[in-house]
Amino acid sequence: MSSVPTDRSSTPRRRLSREDRLRQLLDMSWRVIRDEGTDALTLGRLAERAGVTKPVVYDHFGTREGLLTALYRDFDARQTATMTAALEAGAPTAADRARIIAACYVDCVAAQGREIPGVLAALAGSPELAALKRDYQRTFLETCRQLLGPFAPDGDLSAAGLWAMLGAADALSDAAVAGDLTPEEAQTELRRILLALIARGTGGDQPS
Repeated sequence: MSSVPTDRSSTPRRRLSREDRLRQLLDMSWRVIRDEGTDALTLGRLAERAGVTKPVVYDHFGTREGLLTALYRDFDARQTATMTAALEAGAPTAADRARIIAACYVDCVAAQGREIPGVLAALAGSPELAALKRDYQRTFLETCRQLLGPFAPDGDLSAAGLWAMLGAADALSDAAVAGDLTPEEAQTELRRILLALIARGTGGDQPS
């Protein structure tokens, strides 16, 4: 009976697809930020932690700014996917939709902990990120308008009110991450803000 070889070095590694490699590098990037801080995340450090050569990392991201921007895109994509799945499973009522939006927004920020603020701080002043962030904000607000607007008295929501709600959502989420509020407190207050926005409709855009 032949013995089973124990040296794994003779076993060829499975070559990851480009998509799988990108997922691996993004996951490792979040881990580096969590373990060592955002300043420690360089393309060279990522290659070292991921066990790949530097050209592999450069091929995916090009620059450190490209890597940080990819992390922000990754965060937004997961936030969107989480909310979409929850909305599909929820009831088509104003109360349930407001609850789901509030819960998903706060939970996604809390789940990323201190990592996403570090990414945003590192990219401060980047025109590319500023444009990307504003596009994502507009998309989120338009989603809220489509989901909640039909329940408003006049069938739409105030644009000014939507932007005010977004500012409150960020502030409440940050407070939950910092421990100044519990996630439940932040979610409850954001839900109330959303319901008030629905009740007001577009009235907030009318001059007094």
